[in-house]
Amino acid sequence: MSVDPVTAPVKRRRPYDGSRRQEQARRARSALLDAALTRFLDQGYTATTVESIATAAGVSAATIYKTYGGKPGLVRALCEQALGGAGPVPAEQRSDALKQSEPDPRAVIEGWGLLTAEVAPRVAPILLLLRDAADGDPVAAALHEEVDHNRLTRMAHNASHLAKGGRLRLGVTRTDARDVLWLYSSPELFDLLVRRRGWSVRKYSRFVTDAMIAALL
Repeated sequence: MSVDPVTAPVKRRRPYDGSRRQEQARRARSALLDAALTRFLDQGYTATTVESIATAAGVSAATIYKTYGGKPGLVRALCEQALGGAGPVPAEQRSDALKQSEPDPRAVIEGWGLLTAEVAPRVAPILLLLRDAADGDPVAAALHEEVDHNRLTRMAHNASHLAKGGRLRLGVTRTDARDVLWLYSSPELFDLLVRRRGWSVRKYSRFVTDAMIAALL
């Protein structure tokens, strides 16, 4: 018996679910960045090759060049990942939300201190890696300057938030506030107190928070 093509039931295709593929891609990216970070911290920026990272991650060097453009792109991605912090919402977004929702400047700086404790252990080793490589590697030097400039710009935005609300202590300019925030978010300070003097991250966070409040408000 023939079937009328007009009246025959049509099998609907199931909607494509890309979540599994996205999760696989996320895991592969995470594994690659973990391998890159391990190699960079073990061997230094200059001595580490893209090929060695590719071997450790189980991918081709061509894939790394295509995705990240080489070592500078990998370091940028590592910084972005580290600055995101531990939560599902990136730390910078949480900082911006705090500025919008919290009228008390002390509470804002308290929040910044907590975010510093969350982010510094992740990003400071990467920034120090670049700093140490900068003297003998022009590419590393340019990348270090780029990353540090981005941090200074971020601190300028935070300083402007305090200044616009009239929250800065008398005599403290917006530029002063930017530089103070830049100082207390520096990887060098984290290195001195936590890595070299053995402070806990919690103690470091409390020190940074109290110092910013005392200097700015």
